[in-house]
Amino acid sequence: MRLEDYWGVGPKTRDLLAESIGESAAIEAVESADSRALMAAGLSRGRATRILRRAQGGEGMDVLATRDTRDVYKDILNLASEHAVTRHAEDRIRVLTPLRDREAMEDRLDTVLEAVDAWRGLDEETRGAVVDAFKRHDSIDGGERSAVRTVLELLDVGVSGGVFDRLAPLDADALDDAADALAALGDGRVGQGADDRLDDLRDQQTAVEELAANQADVLESVQEGVRGTDEFREAFVRHVSDETGIPLSAVREAMPSDATDASGFVSETLRSLADDRRKSATDRADEVAADLEGAIEEARDDIDTAVAAIDDIAFYVSLARFALAYDLTRPTFVTDRETIAVADARNLELLGADAGSVQPITYAVGEHDLDVGNADGPPNGDQVTVLTGANSGGKTTLLETLCQVQLLAQMGLPVPAAAAEVSVVDVVVFHRRHASFNAGVLESTLRTVVPPLSSDDRTLMLVDEFEAITEPGSAADLLHGLVTLTVDRGAMGVFVTHLADDLEPLPEEARTDGIFAEGLTPDLDLAVDYQPRFGTVGKSTPEFIVSRLVADAGDRQERAGFETLAQAVGEEAVQRTLADARWTN
Repeated sequence: MRLEDYWGVGPKTRDLLAESIGESAAIEAVESADSRALMAAGLSRGRATRILRRAQGGEGMDVLATRDTRDVYKDILNLASEHAVTRHAEDRIRVLTPLRDREAMEDRLDTVLEAVDAWRGLDEETRGAVVDAFKRHDSIDGGERSAVRTVLELLDVGVSGGVFDRLAPLDADALDDAADALAALGDGRVGQGADDRLDDLRDQQTAVEELAANQADVLESVQEGVRGTDEFREAFVRHVSDETGIPLSAVREAMPSDATDASGFVSETLRSLADDRRKSATDRADEVAADLEGAIEEARDDIDTAVAAIDDIAFYVSLARFALAYDLTRPTFVTDRETIAVADARNLELLGADAGSVQPITYAVGEHDLDVGNADGPPNGDQVTVLTGANSGGKTTLLETLCQVQLLAQMGLPVPAAAAEVSVVDVVVFHRRHASFNAGVLESTLRTVVPPLSSDDRTLMLVDEFEAITEPGSAADLLHGLVTLTVDRGAMGVFVTHLADDLEPLPEEARTDGIFAEGLTPDLDLAVDYQPRFGTVGKSTPEFIVSRLVADAGDRQERAGFETLAQAVGEEAVQRTLADARWTN
């Protein structure tokens, strides 16, 4: 495959990568989802990630039909990547995309949840040791030596189960020898510390070469106090041996028999010694390298398994840490009907902020078999819902939560709910409320949300306050048409609106649900039951907001203004709300 055959790689990007790291290395980086290699070659992180996402699962990106859907997708990846144990695992997480094949989703879920069980079974000390092992692996920038050492550390810790079972067949002793050999060979040259004899020969060579570079000093040191040729020769032998560690006999063997003067004698002896030590070191290095390569070859199968396994283990351990951090569970995929149904679902962003204060939500669209343990579960079979209720009542958060569940499930990952049923869709249309009241925004919104309903794609519509982009009368007509189109095309949809009364009559496949504010807290915050009530229109209850404004008024004139509003929304209700809040205090 050519580099330019990958999505997003045009002539300029191809030339940049080819010039920087070479075409084959760039292709390898794309295939292995190595975003850092592409970034080091000069691509921005965003561009590298987009190229890798398309290369790893291009069709899956088509599920993300709107900017808001893509934002939810990116938020999921950001949260998951925070739990990565290596940089490569983070890279792989960031290029995860929705899958199109249900069996592929199930297979990934199986592996992730096996990793969850394995990680859950480790105590905190062992988990810390595993994470530290991966950090050391990261610091060496991968490679066979790093992979083998990390595997040995994991085996030493005693991890097992799930993805760790890939390590069980490995021969730890053979890998230990191979790790030493890989470290010794380094970049192909036998390194320092691999063999004592080789180290001595190299040190001797270096020392002789230093003497040869300073022959005048050698002559001065040797000639001092000696008389005659024989004394000079013996003094020279002792001096060279003392300075280099070369045996006396080897120095004598290197001395020329036909030197005519002291300077020539010293020069030729040192040159001969340097050549001898160099050859001896080279021969010894070849012998040591052969032994090391033999140890590596003997463990080759185990090394290859370790290299292949370690990145997968890091990847799935990272996803397991993410799943446990957010208490994610396995969704159930259904194929004989269209549905998204959740019991006790929680929004990932809220869990990250303050998990203890999050109210779980049970909700469903379509035909489901969700068992919520009581008779108040969501009705069965409604293809579309219209969600109404109080401002700040969590309606948008519910839409976002459903989007998270759908995307996580189709990415082959567990979801933030006690239980979930999900049918695979081709397109997720999530549209948040965007308060821009002009014809251009209306047109662009319609161009975004309508085409998926006009195709044969299985579509999930999650649309928030459509009326915010046009006048109320037209908004109600358009929203009614959008609900009707969703029903007619067999899609699923949840539509948040304050215009429920204007949408009647809805198609019989649609129902209206409501979220209700229940009063003010002792701190005069709005108290909301975020769990929708099925088959009823929610109330905005403005008297609660006005009550808070009256209570918080800074002076008499301001209070009088808010009391005028209280008369407009119902003074009795406002006074009752204030009394309830004071009584609670």
